[in-house]
Order: sequence, then C-alpha cells, then structure tokens
Amino acid sequence: MKAVVQRSKNSSVSVDEKLINKIDKGMVILLGINVEDTSEDVDYLVRKIVNLRIFDDEEGVMNKSILDVGGEILSISQFTLQADTKKGNRPSYIKAMRGEDAIKLYEEFNQKLNGYVKTYPGVFGAEMMVKIENDGPITIIIDSKDK
Repeated sequence: MKAVVQRSKNSSVSVDEKLINKIDKGMVILLGINVEDTSEDVDYLVRKIVNLRIFDDEEGVMNKSILDVGGEILSISQFTLQADTKKGNRPSYIKAMRGEDAIKLYEEFNQKLNGYVKTYPGVFGAEMMVKIENDGPITIIIDSKDK
C-alpha cells in the first residue's frame, strides 16, 4: 500500500463539477492499494500518517503531527500509484488491487484514520478533480512494504 502524503492549506475533491469534500489545514492523502495488501498494511499506514511530524512548531521546525495541530485529512483513492513502468512507456496496473476488493481496504483506511483525525474521502472509482494547495511544499511517500 502506497500513500502520498501532502501537507495542505486548502484542498478539495469534486466529481462532475460537484464539490464532494474539502479541508483547510491538514493533509491530502493519495492512496494506492496493491494486490497483496491487507489490514496490517492499513494499520501500519494509519499509525505512520497520524504520527508523521510534518507540521511546524513554534520555531518553524517540522516537529508536530496532525494530531498536535488539529488538522483534517482529505483521502483520495488512486490506483495509479501502483503503476509498473519498467517495460515500455505505457504503465501496467497489474499490481493494483481490483476495485471490489480495494474499496474495502480504502474504507477501512478512512475509518481507522477517522478514529484519530476528521477524515473526508473522495469517491472511490470515480474520475475526480482534486485541488491541492500543497503547503511547503511538503510531500512524503510511504510504502507499507518498506517497514
């Protein structure tokens, strides 16, 4: 399971020009689910993300977590994070979990995050317009297979 975590000042997700969710200060998470991922991967990522110290303290040092600053999370499913680009120029998505299975892990991920931080999802499987105001910019990639 791969997560791209971006510190955000103001972000939103829309489908068919209809606003679905938005956040102010917090994180945008783009989540790619692999065919081998399980609830253990969800638990690992949730722990890492909520404790990730990417917010500034009083001295301007990234020393605070989202729990410390009271931010929100915008969580977006993105199977393309599982792209394999080793052969040719057209990415292969064979490592991405099929939708009917991936949605269960995506919903579990959001539910567990929501136990710590208010988490707003995108629309699984939809073509979404995601607007991210990346604060910093700060972008961190976490792969549950790289423990």
